[in-house]
Amino acid sequence: MRQDLKDIYIKQLKNIFDELKERIERKLPFDEFIASKTITRISAAISRIAGGDSEYYKSLEKVIIKYDTYPNDILSILGVAEALLKDIEEGYLKTLTQLVHDDIFSDFLEMADYLLDEGFKDASAVIAGSTLEEHLRKLCLKNNIGVTFISSGKDKPKQASKMNQELYSKKTIKKGDMMQITAWLDIRNNAAHGKYNEYSKDKVELMILGIRAFISNYPA
Repeated sequence: MRQDLKDIYIKQLKNIFDELKERIERKLPFDEFIASKTITRISAAISRIAGGDSEYYKSLEKVIIKYDTYPNDILSILGVAEALLKDIEEGYLKTLTQLVHDDIFSDFLEMADYLLDEGFKDASAVIAGSTLEEHLRKLCLKNNIGVTFISSGKDKPKQASKMNQELYSKKTIKKGDMMQITAWLDIRNNAAHGKYNEYSKDKVELMILGIRAFISNYPA
């Protein structure tokens, strides 16, 4: 995990903890509104940081189902969030495979950044788009979504646009992500087919930043 994202995630979780600690120390009540707000914030943070298919989120769901009283809800959910915070701080959040993927993708995106800075926006767009496509493929494999199809009796790879749609259909990614990926793939396709006036250097720069964030938010 990149250090800047790690710092942001730690800060998000600690802010939630500090607010709860203050409420407990001041002996303020946990009414339905406060409980709902706190549970929603923790749920969103865990989903954003670790993903909806992570063990942290699965533990969170079990806690929500198990308890029906607000203090127990909050304290138990806080325990899940605290475990996540501890693992982030100690560098245990990702598997070795995910770390290797991140390193490889980071190298390609840094190459795309370099080419963009040197004035090669078209080559930069192609490399960034190819990196995105490979990550979509790995996300599909992680979520048991096929990455090939049969055509004329032969196994052929699915297009990135198809994988993008299926990841959304399976609720692996959100609609906003799906739409943004479509836009990035359009830039990559324009670059690959010589339609260089269809996009600008600024759009490629934003594309690289967005793909980097997407890979961090949806590890494969």
